[in-house]
Amino acid sequence: MRARFAIASLLSTALLVPALSHACSRAVYFGKEGQTVTGRTMDWFEADLGSNIWLYPRGLTRNSNTAKPTVWKSKYGSLVTTLYEGATADGMNEKGLVANLLYLPESKYPEARAGDDRPTLPNSAWVQYVLDNYATVAEAVADLKKESFRMVAIKAPTGEPGTVHLSISDASGDSAIFEYLDGKLVIHHGRQYQVMTNSPTFDQQIALNSYWKSIGGTTFLPGTNRASDRFVRASFYINEAKQSADPRTAVAAVFSVMRNVSVPIGIKIPGQPNIADTLWLTVSDQKNKVYYYQDTKSPSVVWADMKKLNFSEGSGARKLQLAGNPDVGGDQTANFKPAELFKFMIPQD
Repeated sequence: MRARFAIASLLSTALLVPALSHACSRAVYFGKEGQTVTGRTMDWFEADLGSNIWLYPRGLTRNSNTAKPTVWKSKYGSLVTTLYEGATADGMNEKGLVANLLYLPESKYPEARAGDDRPTLPNSAWVQYVLDNYATVAEAVADLKKESFRMVAIKAPTGEPGTVHLSISDASGDSAIFEYLDGKLVIHHGRQYQVMTNSPTFDQQIALNSYWKSIGGTTFLPGTNRASDRFVRASFYINEAKQSADPRTAVAAVFSVMRNVSVPIGIKIPGQPNIADTLWLTVSDQKNKVYYYQDTKSPSVVWADMKKLNFSEGSGARKLQLAGNPDVGGDQTANFKPAELFKFMIPQD
């Protein structure tokens, strides 16, 4: 009875209180013969995020650009999608580790305290730090839970607070969700954590999804653009979609699920910034190391085959210019051009 009352309270909150998050969704697909694929949507109320795809090699020295900077050298090469040329929002490294940054208004990061001499890392660099340093989810969890740096939040150029949480998945299908709540790092680690959206916090999303599982997805699924509804639909469809060993079928299945939880262009509700256009989608084939990207205003999907790219130390950062080029499409593996590294956005306070 208590469990039912708790679920009812969560449902009431989800239905009656406007979420303050922007609508992004992520799901991991378990195909046959290890055909793991992760997809995500990027939804934002501003039409242009200036997103490009960057290629970063091994051995690249990175600096968090904060007053007490975290400095590291990349162990693994990666392909990433950026925001405003100041943050890494999404990507996959050459080992098949995928990281996705999604909005979470409940996030509250550790405050600066006297005697805390740890370096700081802006959450604009969170994805990049993970992709540069770890090959598997287990390795990332073991190291990040030590909290050797203090996470600090940026503000987007639009003025929105940079309150985010992080999902990671690897080629084996293992997953982890990282959230900072009331200044503490909370980690959910396990293959079962296939889906992440936005508000409420992840533990409450799981509870809500349990309720809908009892009803059954073939009977009824919640259909609004709210994060809790998208979580339920993604959880159902990512497992009901055809589970295949064929990479073309697997990638197509994940794209279809991501489109199901996307927000149509032009759907905006005053006072509810969580209802925002889906601007782009990414799908990462973690078995075959192919990274796919689609701008929702572009007629074509873009992809790059990481097996054919040069990630060797000293090869330099390169960029695939997508901002301002909406007609780019197809295999872009050979079209990355040398580019100067951008600096990560940092808190301005």
